[in-house]
Amino acid sequence: MSGEDDLPEPDRIEGAPHPRDTRTIYGQDAAQAGFLEAFNADRLHHGWLLTGPKGVGKATMAWQIARFLLATPKDDGGMFSDAPMAAQSLHIDPEHPVARRIAAGSEPGLFAVRRPYDEKTKKLKSQITVDEVRRLKNFFALSSADGGRRVVIVDSADEMNVSAANALLKLLEEPPADTIILLISHQPSRLLPTIRSRCRELRFAPLGPDDMSNALAQAEVEADASAAMAELSAGSVGEAIRLSQLGGMTIYAGLVDLFAGLPQIDRPKALKLAEIAAARGAAEQFELLLNLIDLFLMRLARTGATGQPPLIEAAQGEGDLFLRLAPNAYKTRKWAEIAAEITSRSRHGQSVNLDPAALVLDTVWKIQETAQLGR
Repeated sequence: MSGEDDLPEPDRIEGAPHPRDTRTIYGQDAAQAGFLEAFNADRLHHGWLLTGPKGVGKATMAWQIARFLLATPKDDGGMFSDAPMAAQSLHIDPEHPVARRIAAGSEPGLFAVRRPYDEKTKKLKSQITVDEVRRLKNFFALSSADGGRRVVIVDSADEMNVSAANALLKLLEEPPADTIILLISHQPSRLLPTIRSRCRELRFAPLGPDDMSNALAQAEVEADASAAMAELSAGSVGEAIRLSQLGGMTIYAGLVDLFAGLPQIDRPKALKLAEIAAARGAAEQFELLLNLIDLFLMRLARTGATGQPPLIEAAQGEGDLFLRLAPNAYKTRKWAEIAAEITSRSRHGQSVNLDPAALVLDTVWKIQETAQLGR
């Protein structure tokens, strides 16, 4: 592991502690139990794929697993050795030497594969490159050869380019002895099928309101811990922090208020919404606004498909609005179609640097056109 504390960390959410410093995982008892069951039964797979939405505790558990494995002595299986007691938790005392070394970035048995920092651009690279995976060769050569375990964390596996993925696949096919590779993936369907097939999967679920509130309190970040925030963030602590930092709840409430007038649109309100995207230095807010429009349409189409409004409203009046806009199968189908079209148009518009305000207004008018369709 690198101890270069002055460089940005790609696996850390801005404004929150790094996953290695987070002690308690909320809402993921099933994933922890699945790993401990394999460990206690001596069926520890060499590759583990930690999957689920971004920001629900996958990285935190990967670091907990690493501490646990490196701090827990291996059973040598000797004739006179006592049968080890089954582990009930991944918890390791923060004062344990392994825990202290991991916190300091100096544990020789652990290596984190992450997006590298580009000294030329002074920014993090957009992908995990093959050079980062090749660095594992030196790690395996220099790390402990005394029979202890070694752990590799890949965060996230989704960010590997093709060459890096193929290089990692070779390690999964012929893993070094006593090595556990933990791959964190937010979108496992994008990984090579051969990588997925060589790993045991641990699935992580979105957090409920109570677990979300506890996780945000533990992170000591100023973020909305309401049930509405848990709903809007899809149970992701990371997304809740981002939404809070960028005013996402207010923006989403503005969207619901704007579309409450459908099939007509209040033009001043639409222009005010577009101003969010057009503001100087508002790239993150623009991206967030597009994502929230996608989310609005997804929730609308889901309500039409089920005939039931969301159990928890992410903004006041959302449920009644959805039921009014999608009263039948025809309108539901049209909302699903326009949702896919808007997502595609928005991402294309971003890629060719269309004016953000114009792109937002175009999206609003498309939604108005759909609302005005008959039947």
